[in-house]
Amino acid sequence: MKRRPLMLMLVSAPMWARAGAPLVFPMHEPGRESHWRYLLAVLKLAAERADTDHEFLESQEPMTQARVIRELSGRTGRLDLAWTMTSIEREQQMIPIRVPVDRGLIGCRIALVRREHVGRWAELRTPEQLKRFTAGQGADWPDTDILRDNGLPVQTASRYEVLFDMLRRGRVDYFPRAVFEIDDEAAGGLAQDLIIEPHVLIRYPAASYLFVRPDRPQLAADLERGMEAAVADGSLQRLFQRYFGDLITRHRLSQRATIPLRNPLLPPATPLQRPAYWLVF
Repeated sequence: MKRRPLMLMLVSAPMWARAGAPLVFPMHEPGRESHWRYLLAVLKLAAERADTDHEFLESQEPMTQARVIRELSGRTGRLDLAWTMTSIEREQQMIPIRVPVDRGLIGCRIALVRREHVGRWAELRTPEQLKRFTAGQGADWPDTDILRDNGLPVQTASRYEVLFDMLRRGRVDYFPRAVFEIDDEAAGGLAQDLIIEPHVLIRYPAASYLFVRPDRPQLAADLERGMEAAVADGSLQRLFQRYFGDLITRHRLSQRATIPLRNPLLPPATPLQRPAYWLVF
């Protein structure tokens, strides 16, 4: 059955009107419904805090990350805004709203593994020990370059769903996932016979931003104003806690052995000096 595009109406004083045309954002990825609902709530919150009025429309076809970037960075693309992990290259191609929508949680990774291999992870403590295992990643994901820059073996696939089969068949040893992704995935059919590894947290500095196409500077300015206001009044932090507080507790992030990695893709302008932007546990 063909999906109907989602229309999100944000009501307040008119500021973004573009002859009534809705602003288009990417269709959500399978297995990430909870995170997607949070991102829609962030978008609505930013618009409310910026005192704006516009319609937002979900695109009608799924897109890889590479396709999203192409559509958003080109002036003739079919997207107006998206949310994705930042990188030096992406900030050169699009306009970043440098307020992390996920408070840096995208850099907190736990792994899907085969059940019989859980015991191998119990004593892992360092990046050097992690090099014994091969990660599965998407070919166009920034995380792939981050892992490789840290000397970690990686096998890639162009299609997300193939990575689960690669793990089941032993072509890779683990599939590192953002904390907010892994529950939906583990409960879905793609992760059959795979489990969430309970001991290790792989962590690197990272941020997901709202990005706007380069010919929409006023939209970017309004979104930035709204996001800053949401941080200042605490509403973004409360929204984050409502969606992810139980998840962070359930996966015992503060009690896991943390393996720190560097992120060579992190832009110099990343606001690491703004503690209100970032999750601490």
